[in-house]
Amino acid sequence: MIVLHKKSEFNSQKMTEQQKIFMKMAIELSQKGMDLGKGGPFGCIIVRNGEVIGKGSNSVSSTNDPTAHAEVMAIRDACKNLNNFQLEDCDIYTSCEPCPMCLGAIYWARPARVFYANSKKDAAKAGFDDQFIYDELDLPYHQRKIPFKQILADEAKIVFENWLKKENKTLY
Repeated sequence: MIVLHKKSEFNSQKMTEQQKIFMKMAIELSQKGMDLGKGGPFGCIIVRNGEVIGKGSNSVSSTNDPTAHAEVMAIRDACKNLNNFQLEDCDIYTSCEPCPMCLGAIYWARPARVFYANSKKDAAKAGFDDQFIYDELDLPYHQRKIPFKQILADEAKIVFENWLKKENKTLY
């Protein structure tokens, strides 16, 4: 396995045959999930040491779960299979550039690398435009379409203080 220490090295590497195979698997999952009526045309696999450890296809409409995106489903599957909430040393292959929610999940899972096929512009053309979320993130809370108001912050901070004092906590 190639260990890359710089982002520029990763971006300049040529695609390997194994990477093509893994991406084709993610694309096949996107088609299969769509054909089965699970959800939108998105698929994802997670690989560690050349072995697929997690799979997911978009299941939003079949589960009535707006968070059931392919990447999130694959992360859940991989973490369950590894019995760990971190995906260090893993590669994610996803049929489309991740949406903002999936991007957040990916950063929390901490994989080594992410490979994607379709871009977010391709997704927008297919009817999956996430630009409004990016736009909302740039706005102050009081200007967002969904109202946000902080309440009972002092009470909630006590729980954070208790967390900081807790000796047997699991950091992530």
